[in-house]
Amino acid sequence: MRKFTRILALGSIMIGLQACETVKEAAGALNTGTNTTPALTNSEVISGLKEALTVGIQNSVNLTSVTDGFLKNDAIRLPFPPDALKVKQKAMDWGLSAQVEKFETTLNRAAEEATKEALPIFKDAILNMSISDGFSILNGGDGAATRYLKDNTTSKLVAAFSPKVKEAISKVKLTEYWNPIITKYNSAMSLTGGEKINPDLNQYVTERAIAGLFQMVEKEENKIRKDPAARVTDLLTKVFGSIKK
Repeated sequence: MRKFTRILALGSIMIGLQACETVKEAAGALNTGTNTTPALTNSEVISGLKEALTVGIQNSVNLTSVTDGFLKNDAIRLPFPPDALKVKQKAMDWGLSAQVEKFETTLNRAAEEATKEALPIFKDAILNMSISDGFSILNGGDGAATRYLKDNTTSKLVAAFSPKVKEAISKVKLTEYWNPIITKYNSAMSLTGGEKINPDLNQYVTERAIAGLFQMVEKEENKIRKDPAARVTDLLTKVFGSIKK
């Protein structure tokens, strides 16, 4: 009887040890699951990238569509058109310095005015942007999402943005300061046989305004990549928190 009792006791101990091992294994598996970031799907990554760009353009428009948003920001300020720098120099020689300064100021006012209408245009471009591999962009480093947006939507954005720029140029009366300068310059070129300058400013303001916005969006994207406090939604936290340092 005693022998049988010992066998039962030994069996109970063995079963208990096996049970402990099973519990440890289960706990280990549970800990592994809770200590790692839940797996991301490509769909989640793409949604996160689009959300980051939307936040970026919202912040960028808020910063640039106000008075001095372009003019006082050296990174995106529109200078005298590079192709017309000789016009600027001639105008200065003719004593038109005040007109040149006023023109440059109003040039930036046109960009500031136009970007007030930019948000829905950019948001639509972002939402309709086709991304096949979100992970490659997510892990592509600083500015990768903005560059993708720029490469895939610039031509459409220019077409949509151009009428807004035309309206802005008219509203701030930019041509009132430009036309006297360019007219005098082109008249002089007619006499000397020099090359005349196209007086149309719409393309210049459109392209520079969009480039400035992209530059600001990239800055906002990089902030989200590096600063957890800039990840203002759960999705941004999940997606950009997964990037390996």
